[in-house]
Amino acid sequence: MQAKIVAFEEKYHDKLVDIWHRAVRVTHTFLEEEDIQYYHHMVQNGALKEVELWVEINADQEPIGFIGLDGTKIEMLFVDPKYRGQGIGSHLVKHAGELKGNKLQVDVNEQNELAYAFYKRYNCELIGRSELDGSGKPFPLLHLELTL
Repeated sequence: MQAKIVAFEEKYHDKLVDIWHRAVRVTHTFLEEEDIQYYHHMVQNGALKEVELWVEINADQEPIGFIGLDGTKIEMLFVDPKYRGQGIGSHLVKHAGELKGNKLQVDVNEQNELAYAFYKRYNCELIGRSELDGSGKPFPLLHLELTL
């Protein structure tokens, strides 16, 4: 059995938190340790339950990535660092497009150049910028609209 995308189940929660934590350490190099701990607490204690979550699982039924949606907005997209560069993020974005339509929105940390480069593949248009992130912290966000 190959990898497939499934709806979130509670049994995946702790593994998704772990994927988030390891992925952030690799991709969000602009964060200090106290920032990572701040966001980790949020993810561990409810952020995953505030969005529509889809999980990519491998042949062993283990989560290897996930996407969180709020309507047509991608609120989170994280891939296990061991599986980066294997098309999992693209697979999850395409799945979101199949569910929500070919126009999606996403906010990307301005300092996260890898994420911005990833979303540029989807004919993304910069539609705005915020000086602060959603938690009021000084990590500017780029507001993008994707066309799949």
